[in-house]
Amino acid sequence: MAKYEMIAAGDRILVGLSGGKDSFALLHALHALRRKAPVEFGLIAATFDPGFPEFNLPGIAGYCRRMGWEHRMVALPVAEILEEKKFTATPCVLCSRLRRGKLYGLARELGCNKLALGQHFDDIAASFLMSLCRGQGLTTMGPNVPAKSEPGVRIIRPFALAPESLIKSCLTQWDLPAAGKCRYETELKAGDRAFFRNLVDELAERIPNLRSQMARSLGNLQPEYLLDPAYLKKS
Repeated sequence: MAKYEMIAAGDRILVGLSGGKDSFALLHALHALRRKAPVEFGLIAATFDPGFPEFNLPGIAGYCRRMGWEHRMVALPVAEILEEKKFTATPCVLCSRLRRGKLYGLARELGCNKLALGQHFDDIAASFLMSLCRGQGLTTMGPNVPAKSEPGVRIIRPFALAPESLIKSCLTQWDLPAAGKCRYETELKAGDRAFFRNLVDELAERIPNLRSQMARSLGNLQPEYLLDPAYLKKS
């Protein structure tokens, strides 16, 4: 948190609560941090309701009430939009944009200047490999970056350096509600992100300290030794 200057005094942080293990762990971590942090900041949880009957919004909302967490909900008929836009074969791309857009709008409405998301280092490593292999540049999900489509809001990822295994090890502490399976789980498992997440695991079998080494490399940029001609004049 301190290394990447994620939280400052007076911040109002909207926390994306999908109902999955990562987002619930993030909320627990931020609430614990708030009790001990040297600065005061506010937290509001927000859940995106895709309109699927199998999505357990009541369970998520009830858990937040029991924990005393402020919780908001933003709804959107995802299935109808995907059908209309003909994205049913590759739903994750459009769904992600819809979710993020709704959360940006809610952050603006509530006066929140930060949006906290639960991606961990395994997500960041997979995103880097995906961008590299798909020709999208040497990029990934940064720990503290501006929201491109929402001036005044920054996206923070407090679990940026935490491996997924660490988060899983904490889950036994809490009796979390089941969020329900995504209607497009089959497409999700067949997508690029799932492939590269599995690839990280496969590489880690050969290189046991893979994650810490990747984190070290991602924090040690040497652009003059890459292929971008923009750095030729600077060297």
